[in-house]
Amino acid sequence: MKDIQFNTDPTLSRKEFYSELLEQVQCICEDQTFWVTNLSNASTVIYHGLISLEHFQEKPINWCGFYITNPKNPQQLILGPFQGKVACTVIPFGKGVCGTAASSKESQLVRDVHEFPGHIACDSASNSEVVIPLVKDGRVLGVLDIDCEKIEGFTQEDKDGLEAIASVIVKCCEWPAA
Repeated sequence: MKDIQFNTDPTLSRKEFYSELLEQVQCICEDQTFWVTNLSNASTVIYHGLISLEHFQEKPINWCGFYITNPKNPQQLILGPFQGKVACTVIPFGKGVCGTAASSKESQLVRDVHEFPGHIACDSASNSEVVIPLVKDGRVLGVLDIDCEKIEGFTQEDKDGLEAIASVIVKCCEWPAA
C-alpha cells in the first residue's frame, strides 16, 4: 500500500481535492477485497482528508464512517468502521438521514440536520450531514455518513465527490452474501 499524503494546498478546488481523495481510496483498496479492512481504511482517509481542509475551508468534520446493513435484519443499519465520537449503533431503514438514504437508495445532502424530519442526533455538535448509500446490484450494503459541526457544511460538489468514492469502495470489496 502506498503512503497516503493529504494535500492541504488552499488553491485546490473541491473537485481537485475529491479527485485526489478518490485516488487515495483507490490505492488503499487496490490489493485488498475484505470489506471491513477497506471500510476501516477508507473512513480514516476520508476523515483525515476532510480534516485537512478545515484550516482553509471551514469544514469542521466531527464524524466519518459507515453503517452496514444488518445481516440478521436487512431493514436495519448497524455501526461499522468510523472515525469520531461514539455513535448510534442501530438505525432502522427510513429513520434519520442514514435510514432515509438506505431506504431510498439516494444520497442525502442535509444542510441543517435540525430541519430534517426524524433526524437522529448521535452527536449534538453535528449540524449538517451527507450520507451516500452503498448499493450493489440493487442491494443496499450500507451507507457512508459524514457529519459537520457547521450548518451548510457540505455542497453538491462534496456529495458528487463522495458518491464517486463510495462507488469505488463498493466495486473493490467482496461483500457478504445477502
